[in-house]
Amino acid sequence: MGANSMLSRFCSNIRISSIQSTKTLFSVTLLPPPLPSTPSFAQSHKWVSFRFSPCILLRDSNRNTGACQNSASVQVVGMSSAEDLGIGLKRKKLAVFVSGGGYNFRSILKASLQGSIFGDIVVLILCSFCILSFMVGCGGAEFVREKGIPIILFPRIKDEIDGVSPTNLVATLRGFEVDFVLLARYLKLIPAELIRAYPKSILNINPSLLPAFGGKGYYGMKVHKAVIASGARFSGPTIHFVDEHYDTGRILAQRVVPVSPNDTPEDLAARVLQEEHRLYVEVVEAICEDRITWRQDGVPLIRRKENPNEFR
Repeated sequence: MGANSMLSRFCSNIRISSIQSTKTLFSVTLLPPPLPSTPSFAQSHKWVSFRFSPCILLRDSNRNTGACQNSASVQVVGMSSAEDLGIGLKRKKLAVFVSGGGYNFRSILKASLQGSIFGDIVVLILCSFCILSFMVGCGGAEFVREKGIPIILFPRIKDEIDGVSPTNLVATLRGFEVDFVLLARYLKLIPAELIRAYPKSILNINPSLLPAFGGKGYYGMKVHKAVIASGARFSGPTIHFVDEHYDTGRILAQRVVPVSPNDTPEDLAARVLQEEHRLYVEVVEAICEDRITWRQDGVPLIRRKENPNEFR
């Protein structure tokens, strides 16, 4: 099934409930459709269908109801600023971009909810071409709905729906007061407008030890196949800042994973993925605690929590 038809199917099944009142504060959320095996809602629930356009949903937190608004004009209200700690550290607001199953997103969210990350995921940017992968990969759609996290579809798909434009995307992230943008296996090139709006504030993770096996076309299982075919003895994830090209931003952190002689791409992928989850959480902890510093030559470093004068 093509990307356009999958997106059309997803959008045509989105359901929201009618709104009862406009006098209360709203949070922003997108209610995903039930999976095909899920029974449809009973008529008594009074659900209505609509076709998705560049919009997000406003949900009344008291009545669990919502209405669709244009994303370019939505004002995000009812989302209080993060409280300052006694040490003056402000809780950060995070936006996560996802293309695939959403496993890194889920590990970051779990760490945030458990308190190890001093920040909150306030919005999820889902690649318009990868909706079904996300829904199936980690039960993503239902999981995000349960957590009440807003979803924005990006990029725009020509002739299918009027998706969010780069300019509207930046405006929406500004509305959420996002501090950092985290790419979790997001495969599309990030628009220049977003990079200019968030300098030194966008991170990406790659399943190889960059600069080896990086660049356009190197993603997912293709990376692990290339590593094994090269005879490399080591691989592992790299977290780097994002610039206007694929995988060329400054490297922030890496984790080495051995490549066994009899590894299949799937074996190596599973081993690297485990380290991805750990490394990304550690790095997000560091950025939320303002422990990133920049060397004079432009290389970013992570200060140790135990001793700020040492680097990890």
